[in-house]
Amino acid sequence: MSSERPQSESGRRELLLRALEKLLELQGAELRPTMDNAAQILVELLHADKVDIFFLEPETQTLVARGISDTPMSRKQKRLGLDRLQLANRGRIVEIFETGMPWHTGHQDEDPEELPGIKFGLGIKSAIGAVIEVGGERRGVLECSSDKAEFFSLDDLRFLEAVARWVGVVAHRIELSEQLTKAALEQGRRSAAEDLITIFAHDMGNHLFSLRARIELIHRRSVRQRSVDDIRDAEAALGSVKALSRLTSDLLDVGRLEQGLFSLHPQPLDVMRLVQEVAATSTLPSHEVQSRGPEELVLVADPERLRQALSNLVANALKHSPAGLPVVVEVETRTRTDGDHVVVSVVDQGPGVSPELLPRLFERFARGPKSSGLGLGLYLARRIALAHGGTLEVHSSPGKGARFELSLPVLRDASD
Repeated sequence: MSSERPQSESGRRELLLRALEKLLELQGAELRPTMDNAAQILVELLHADKVDIFFLEPETQTLVARGISDTPMSRKQKRLGLDRLQLANRGRIVEIFETGMPWHTGHQDEDPEELPGIKFGLGIKSAIGAVIEVGGERRGVLECSSDKAEFFSLDDLRFLEAVARWVGVVAHRIELSEQLTKAALEQGRRSAAEDLITIFAHDMGNHLFSLRARIELIHRRSVRQRSVDDIRDAEAALGSVKALSRLTSDLLDVGRLEQGLFSLHPQPLDVMRLVQEVAATSTLPSHEVQSRGPEELVLVADPERLRQALSNLVANALKHSPAGLPVVVEVETRTRTDGDHVVVSVVDQGPGVSPELLPRLFERFARGPKSSGLGLGLYLARRIALAHGGTLEVHSSPGKGARFELSLPVLRDASD
């Protein structure tokens, strides 16, 4: 680059104003092209040999030049790999980033703290630099270089600090715009997926209803004819159809929840009796489901929704229980600061919930590495608990099984 630049104070001030005007004209739609344009404007108007706009890459702890001027020195910098500066390797640019203090030198080639590649590989003698903050967080460095000694003035440094603040504002605006765009795209994909799932589940439910009726007809005929093999096969097919029916019901309920159409029909019910029924229907040849609690315990709740929540919890426990070991469903009352609660605990002796999955266990489509389901059962169980004014919590340690506690407030009747 040419070293010719205005020497008078008024000429230099005019130069900086022109640079500022050009920078403010940048639209800033994407980070890389905007930073490249800003670097080129600065290198031309400051008559520098190189301008870099570094941003921290957190995963590698490296300052990466996201904006680079198009000059011979800049191209050489890329060839030498000096457009990526690891914090551990130190150097003045890293120092600016870590301290937040601006930097000005006219004899960088004599600086013992500077990287040899900067001093000798690029031949830099003068440099100014300022920290870049994005959203109040230190994120990068704006740096200008020249192969001439005593090339930049303190006025240049003050101007560079102002530009660095502008770069931070623009980068923040671009990041926010990208986040909004990403969120909008994600919401669009989610809405489309939810519509598709709801339509699929509805149509699947209609087909399953007809299939179940036909299999039940075959089962009754097999019973009349005393065909043992046909009875066994028909019962196995009915079990599979019932499982698919539960899955389609869960999918439809997810859609209702998202659309605000999920409703409850509370009434007095005996929770203990409901638990015993769920335990009896869920017991498998390889897994017994045991129920424990008082003989009778009445509260106000939606019986079908509560049955759905308990069935999902028990099904989840059965999936993760070793063969031969029972799943236990315990019922008890607890007194809390906000009143009495009925607590139904589903306990298994499986491997427990992994620490990585635990924070998002009750999210939609959350699944463990060995899970074969869609990850909807626990999500719906918690939403059913919340709809009743209750909670669903899990207590688990790796290798020690899991304990899911469904807690519902005790009300004397639906009007309380």
